Amino acid sequence: MFSFGNHLLNTYQRLPISFERGEGVWLFDKNGNKYLDALSGVAVNTLGHNHPALVDAITKQASKMIHVSNYYNIEEQCLLAKKIAEISGLDYVFFANSGCEANEAAIKIARLFGNQKKFDLPTIIVMEKAFHGRTMATLTATGSRKAQAGFEPLVPGFIRVPYDDIDAIKAVANKKNQVVAILVEPIQGEGGINVPHDMKDYLSQLRDICDEQDWLLMFDEVQSGIGRTGRWFAHQHAEIIPDVMTLAKGLASGVPIGACVVNNKAASMISPGKHGSTFGGNPLACAAGITTLDAIINEQLMNNAMIQGNKIVSELKKDLGEFKEVVSIRNAGLMIGIELSKPCGELIKLGLDAGLLINVTAEKVIRLLPPLIINDEETSLLISKLSELVKNFLKS
Repeated sequence: MFSFGNHLLNTYQRLPISFERGEGVWLFDKNGNKYLDALSGVAVNTLGHNHPALVDAITKQASKMIHVSNYYNIEEQCLLAKKIAEISGLDYVFFANSGCEANEAAIKIARLFGNQKKFDLPTIIVMEKAFHGRTMATLTATGSRKAQAGFEPLVPGFIRVPYDDIDAIKAVANKKNQVVAILVEPIQGEGGINVPHDMKDYLSQLRDICDEQDWLLMFDEVQSGIGRTGRWFAHQHAEIIPDVMTLAKGLASGVPIGACVVNNKAASMISPGKHGSTFGGNPLACAAGITTLDAIINEQLMNNAMIQGNKIVSELKKDLGEFKEVVSIRNAGLMIGIELSKPCGELIKLGLDAGLLINVTAEKVIRLLPPLIINDEETSLLISKLSELVKNFLKS
């Protein structure tokens, strides 16, 4: 039995289990018990666990070179940046190590843009229920007082409006202010898998407003990007291109990486010395990123994400339709939320006991983020296990 130590800072309410290995969508503990991983490290393990191509790429790269300074050209970094530019329609990439670092870079670009306009306080419009990270700037941009509490004073230069509310943004635009950008998740992850009622219309109108006002449109695709919604990036469902996009989580299938992807307009704000990262874009992380993107294409995983995600939602609606406590079941591909009418955090432990790894966010939303490789049989098992869990929970 794993002996849990007490030397870790108390930042997570960890479950009483440790995993020894993974295979596909499965994780195994030291006793050989298997668990269906419907969380994939919170949208990180795009290719599941122990994917042969990923293991091979990491092993080969580690045998050659793990890290070299960004003072030099890094071939793997240049190749990954080229791939991201091609699939996004954007022009340049800055590599970091996480989503909050990528968002921090985006916020700094917006500040530079505002200072170029001679604004005293360049201001970014952000959303209620948003989550952008835990650095001081990204924490301020985040729409959770629970996450912010105790860290005041927060960073100035943000205006918060309701998510999926174009009129609220137009109201800000009509006032005299120093707004320079909108920062928004096309689909809110931590906020409860919140999908705009009409994603194409909402995102397209954001694009139009930014063009009219000469603001930067900045999409946080940290959780929704890299094929999870059935397109490379969630905003592509609206057939628009932002000025800035941030990525992380699933980009390298478990190897830490973040990316701030920008067009020429945003890139013009940056010059040597304005920003940087010691570890960002190292050869190992970029080799994993290249392999991840190639596997998504070669294994048709975006199409699979759409098929399996819609199947999960359709079947869960049938199985749980009789319960008035089920408020909504929503998704975009394999980004799935089941909202209940009451707090349901205890389902995490109940799921673990049943061999199913899930998450609860925003207190009442069961969050499913399975690996993009999940197949029909595994999806059916996920549906069966989760339906039984929710039914028993609601009947108790």
